[in-house]
Amino acid sequence: MKNVKNENSMQKRLIMSLFFVHLFASSCLGPNNFTTVKNTEYEVNNLTTTIPIAGNSWIVNDLDKNENISNEGLNNWMDFDDVIRTYFHTSQTGKISVGLHIKTWQGASVIKVTVGDETKEIEISNTTYKDVYVGEFTMASAGYHHIDVQAVSKEGTQIGNLKNIKVGGPLAENLTFIKDESNFYFGRRGPSVHLIYQEPAGTDITWFYNEITVPEGNDVIGSYYMANGFSNGYFGMQVNSETERRVLFSVWSAFDTQDPNLIPDEYKVIALGHGSGVHVGEFGNEGSGAQSYMKFNWKPEATYKFLLKGESKVKNTIDYTAYFYAPEVGDWKLIASFRKPKTNERHITRTYSFLENFTPNTGYIEREVNFNNQWIYDTQGNWTELTSAKYSADATARNGVRLDYDGGSKGHSFYLRNCGFFSDNKTFDVSFSRLANKIPPIIDFSKLEYPKQP
Repeated sequence: MKNVKNENSMQKRLIMSLFFVHLFASSCLGPNNFTTVKNTEYEVNNLTTTIPIAGNSWIVNDLDKNENISNEGLNNWMDFDDVIRTYFHTSQTGKISVGLHIKTWQGASVIKVTVGDETKEIEISNTTYKDVYVGEFTMASAGYHHIDVQAVSKEGTQIGNLKNIKVGGPLAENLTFIKDESNFYFGRRGPSVHLIYQEPAGTDITWFYNEITVPEGNDVIGSYYMANGFSNGYFGMQVNSETERRVLFSVWSAFDTQDPNLIPDEYKVIALGHGSGVHVGEFGNEGSGAQSYMKFNWKPEATYKFLLKGESKVKNTIDYTAYFYAPEVGDWKLIASFRKPKTNERHITRTYSFLENFTPNTGYIEREVNFNNQWIYDTQGNWTELTSAKYSADATARNGVRLDYDGGSKGHSFYLRNCGFFSDNKTFDVSFSRLANKIPPIIDFSKLEYPKQP
């Protein structure tokens, strides 16, 4: 009996020692260390909400790899460096269960999932799609959050195929994310935001002047910073790639079509002339018409000036002519002049600006632009400063597909901000006023390059 008691006592001491070792090791892990989790049928069945990769996720370490994301999810996933980031918005705080709808390529792969400061690992070996439970995470604040998925190891040539993020629990029932496949394209691009300038009533506008400054770090690929919008077109500057930037000026045809090849001759916008180094052609898929652009490596923090003329010289037509001023050049540069037929407009109307992202692959990156100095010049030869504008947004914002939109005034400027899944958005359809600069542009119109009129 004595030997049995001693043996039991030793076993108890051993168990207690192992318990304290495990407790000490756990306390030293910290928030960024990994916890391997196991699946149960209950946990998997609790993953009741599906967040499609196709509409809500980006490979944030490599823009080009986002071409691997389609309506079928993420394919050709091979690199451990790839971080697949999925965004969603919650109006509440609390716990959320997270899982993956995933399959391995061949053999087993170890995947880590991070939400905030919490990271968990899961091993997958299923070669057909199934829901895999990862664990429970804490949402400590309302607003936008993201789930990061990254591979730790693989046995096959590819890591696997990830189709959806799965979430569960009470918090998952009221999340905002892009649910409908028909919204995936524009949802991934992000919301467009606008400034509609308040013009004096009864003013016939001949010239519209504006200035743009893009803050450092906000020159994101896919951005269109549109300075001089009007009822029949738009004029601004873009970031088209890592190596190319453009100044773009377009005029819509009065014929309603998305295909410029279908525009009848009598409705075609006529190119009256353009500056050196400017390409002139047609555009479609957002209405149709004539387009011009000049490749120009503009810089953030520099202020660029835009000048648009609108006048009617031939009955039932109006001519629009665009000029661009870069401080690096130090003079006004003719972009192009277009004649729009089949219109009764005789002057510039509906002046506005906008900020949009035209590249879905960069829809997760925030960008901002400042519009500094708006003036109009009327047929009586008077300059008038525009110091009030209505901040507006497109259908992506209005339908609640994305909530990362912002606009307003600060000091002598208006600003617009979008994309990036920021949570401090500002309600649209609100008017703002900026401080007046009170110094009209000094422009000798007679010295501007005019295209030859046909």
